[in-house]
Amino acid sequence: MTDIVPQPQVQWDLGDLFSGIDDPKIPQTLEAAKKRAEQFQLEYKGTINTIELTAGRLLEAIVEYEAIELQATKPIAYASLLYSTDTSDPARGAFLQKMREQATALSMPTMFFTLELAAAPGNVLDRILESDEIAPYRHYIRNVRTSSPHLLTEPEEVILEETANTGVRAWTRLYEETTSNAVFVVDGEELTQSQVLARLYSPDREVRRKAAAGFTEGLNAISKPVAFIYNTLLQDKNVRDRLRKYTYPEEARHLSNELPKQTVDLVVDTVAQNYGIVARYYETKRQILGLDELSHYDRYAPLFHSDETVEFDRAKEIVLSAFGEFSGTMRERASEFFERNWIDAAPVKGKQGGAYCSYITPDLHPYVFMNYMGKMKDVMTLAHELGHGVHSSLSRGQSYFNYHGTLPLAELASTFGEMLVFERVIAEASLQDKLALYAEKIEGAFATIPRQTALYRFEQAIHRHRREKGELGLEDFGNYWQQEGQAMFGSSISLGDDHKIWWSYVRHFVRTPFYVYAYSFGELLALSLYRRSQREGQQFADRYLDMLRAGGSMSPQELMSMVGTNLDDPQFWQGGFDVLTGLVARFEELWKEYSVPRNSE
Repeated sequence: MTDIVPQPQVQWDLGDLFSGIDDPKIPQTLEAAKKRAEQFQLEYKGTINTIELTAGRLLEAIVEYEAIELQATKPIAYASLLYSTDTSDPARGAFLQKMREQATALSMPTMFFTLELAAAPGNVLDRILESDEIAPYRHYIRNVRTSSPHLLTEPEEVILEETANTGVRAWTRLYEETTSNAVFVVDGEELTQSQVLARLYSPDREVRRKAAAGFTEGLNAISKPVAFIYNTLLQDKNVRDRLRKYTYPEEARHLSNELPKQTVDLVVDTVAQNYGIVARYYETKRQILGLDELSHYDRYAPLFHSDETVEFDRAKEIVLSAFGEFSGTMRERASEFFERNWIDAAPVKGKQGGAYCSYITPDLHPYVFMNYMGKMKDVMTLAHELGHGVHSSLSRGQSYFNYHGTLPLAELASTFGEMLVFERVIAEASLQDKLALYAEKIEGAFATIPRQTALYRFEQAIHRHRREKGELGLEDFGNYWQQEGQAMFGSSISLGDDHKIWWSYVRHFVRTPFYVYAYSFGELLALSLYRRSQREGQQFADRYLDMLRAGGSMSPQELMSMVGTNLDDPQFWQGGFDVLTGLVARFEELWKEYSVPRNSE
């Protein structure tokens, strides 16, 4: 079996950043940022944490610090983008490491600033925050103050930053290179991770079974180094959390996401309470597939055989049309990604798996990264990442410190974009295609809401184990993985032993601990808001785009108030599941409609 990859020439142009590894602008940019950072240190060190601090002085310092950070970000961002498209290239790996080390060196002279700001007298900062001239940076200042209990002294912070390049970042890079270059052999053919995972969507069960077995075999071949890497990173986080006085493993992520623990717990508990909808759906899917039992490799089996592939140009048309029906502004912003080559979609050997949107800086533009394999799920992935892209494009009116929103709200725009595309496609589909599209949409929502919650609980379990019992063996990882996954599926799917190693390819566990609940958060948020958008029409669209334009200039609660939402309302979150339950009910209705005439023949 040969995997056909549509339009592999879809690759991005990074020329707006730099022309290549040897571009002389890279050392020039770094040197200019270094000089500004050193001058900033001379000018402002010792003057922020004082009772004499004024709003004007602080504003002046923040603006200059922000400009330095913006300038210093570009070389490391370029190196990361370049590396992700070919992790097997030693030159790119070495360049990324060099840029990380340079970024660390650049951060040394300015590190004092946030430490002094966090330690500044509360009465002084309270007075300054009331000033109109500091208004654009109120949210930034409040965030720095919130982090105050978890910051160390300047020498300690310097040590942690310096050692990160030979510690956590080095281990993360080793993980990326190990997993991205793993070999997956199916019927004698070597496949990339993206290619072997694509076969799990085959209508032929034997193809799926062999792909799953090949994937398991490939992961098992690297399981020992991956387990060691992960154990090391778990303990590294444990040490850093202890030094920073975080009381539980997820606390740092909640603080970064600007969400209180009770809000996150509310969302996670709501999801777990609704796990039953997963089993309900898969029972119907089992009937459609005519199987006695579903295995883990049957989760994404298509309902009907189809050799059709969606060419990239067709995917572009689908996404832009759907975005345009909601808002002309959304279409215009998304169009730029295609017109200006801001997308890398070619699935090539050595390329990192998955998909992402990189925001870079507001004075430039974002980039979209994915592995396009020509299936409808890839169209949805394109819509997802372009949802991020539109969000980041609209928020470019913000300054750098207000540009990036928190992770959960970043996922709102992406999943909202997917929903727009789904409704666009379903409106023109035949009965059989509607069934297939509903299945793909529901399974995508399950992958984003209950599955990510199960992943979050898996993370909670292994972090607790590492802190309370020591290193985890492969059996420990596998048992926690199966336990949380099976809780989500109930009796509807049997997760076989081959599935026990599949935790090891989830990059978010390594790169951004506890990131995954942002997906559950964002998808539920998007489903609830999408239902509201259908009721309110253009009025909602205008408020929604204004919220995206605000970027990270406000807290999640403040941003959501712009669209009339309270994040601590249990009914709001349940409303997202009501939409999902409605999708499953409609799927069941379509199956009855489809199956009756077939059974009567």
